[in-house]
Amino acid sequence: MGIIYLTQHFWYNHTVNDRQPETLLEVIRFFSDEQKGFDAVRDRRWPTGIITCPRCGSESTRFMVPRMTWNCNGCRKQFSVKTGTIFEESPIKFSKWLPAMWLIVNAKNGISSCELARSLDVTQKTAWFMLHRIRLAMDNGSIDKLNGEVEADETFIGGKARNQHAWQRVGKGRGSQGKAAVHGMIERGGKVVATTVPDLTGWTLKSNVFKHVHSNATLYTDEFKAYAGLGRKFDHHIVDHTVEYVNERIHTNSIENFWSLMKRGLRGTYISVEPFHLFRYVNEQVFRFNERKAADGERFRLALSQIVNRRIKYSELIGKESAATT
Repeated sequence: MGIIYLTQHFWYNHTVNDRQPETLLEVIRFFSDEQKGFDAVRDRRWPTGIITCPRCGSESTRFMVPRMTWNCNGCRKQFSVKTGTIFEESPIKFSKWLPAMWLIVNAKNGISSCELARSLDVTQKTAWFMLHRIRLAMDNGSIDKLNGEVEADETFIGGKARNQHAWQRVGKGRGSQGKAAVHGMIERGGKVVATTVPDLTGWTLKSNVFKHVHSNATLYTDEFKAYAGLGRKFDHHIVDHTVEYVNERIHTNSIENFWSLMKRGLRGTYISVEPFHLFRYVNEQVFRFNERKAADGERFRLALSQIVNRRIKYSELIGKESAATT
């Protein structure tokens, strides 16, 4: 087969006869063929088969087989399957990228950059950058508002005072001092929403509840004063933890179970997470929890379909450059 320049939208043959991988071993074997990795990313990015330019949106493109890139007849620029995705400008092959994505979306407690580096034979710095890129694809963004029975609660993430040096504990007191706050809501038997918050004031927490919870929902919280007044919009029930933890259906055990899962990964796998990056690790756990009923292959393919417009530079990750808005 010689050099081919194609302008038809459906220029490729779908690999309908190729069974999609459903286990880690199958993923490693399947994507050891770089062409299959290319095909998988292309098919998830343009599921209809219509190739559009990521810069100008033109559907008039030519595929150049030798370079595996497209020429856009609209803006006259070239683009690849990686352009505008979490893979952009990465020299790492799909034979490593896709197993890495499989590992993080299906590892209940996450996977550390050191472990990934050993598994893929890359440096720890490269593995750390790959994991943060993949976490962008795991961010589902906004979802439908939670309804039915919904629990809301807050927690703190940070080092324990007993594990700090004496000079680090001076003036910090105990409890939440020096820790990052995370606020979450969960629909019983359904999805969870969790996000880092700058403070735990009534304005912040109630605004978050209004944003993510339907007004028809039955809302359960603890006795924290920041939730006062929610009864004017919701059927609001309070459990006083100084007295009891469960009063028939009034409890916050579901969201506290999610906090337990999240902290297990943060403390056991990642050990230490900078507050600057905490929201990414929270999004990672939210993704896995919300897709807990899906098969491993389904979670993998969902994350792969969310790679577009999620590019981030290393300078943005380390705070030397502001993240670009998309």
